[in-house]
Amino acid sequence: MFADPLAGTVDPDGAVIGYRGPTACSAAGITYRQLDYWARTDLVVPSIRSASGSGSQRLYSFKDILVLKVVKRLLDAGVSLQNIRIAVDALRARGVDDLAEVTLLSDGTTVFECTSSEEVVDLLRGGQGVFGIAVSGALRELRGSLAHLPGERADGTEVETTTAASDELARRRHARTATA
Repeated sequence: MFADPLAGTVDPDGAVIGYRGPTACSAAGITYRQLDYWARTDLVVPSIRSASGSGSQRLYSFKDILVLKVVKRLLDAGVSLQNIRIAVDALRARGVDDLAEVTLLSDGTTVFECTSSEEVVDLLRGGQGVFGIAVSGALRELRGSLAHLPGERADGTEVETTTAASDELARRRHARTATA
């Protein structure tokens, strides 16, 4: 498996790998109740597969989980959901690589998107920024945590996403499930 800058994680066959709700919650540091509410209110919706009735599973992309992680950090900083919605709309329009270049600054009410160090300095000189979120930091954390969590293809096939998949026990387990 490797990371595609726009889609997130892709397996060797070229299929995009998604993550179920519990995995997305674990990686983003949120509760399942938050995840469900944010999906139902269209704050952050799964881009690979949405829920379509009782028993169906949402499937979140890498980028979706990155946005979930940023939303969580903004909420923790006291930013209102209304202002977070505006920030999320701006984040959705960007690719994963573009997101890595963004720093979000906020005075607790308004969220400012900065793409250069000069913009950050200008904002801080104006006395507006109180805290900042470097999306690149959240991106690195997310890559590390998702490497050890289960993913699945859009067709429902579970895949092993651990970086330790090349160890002996993982190879035996994979061989056993492939022949079953």
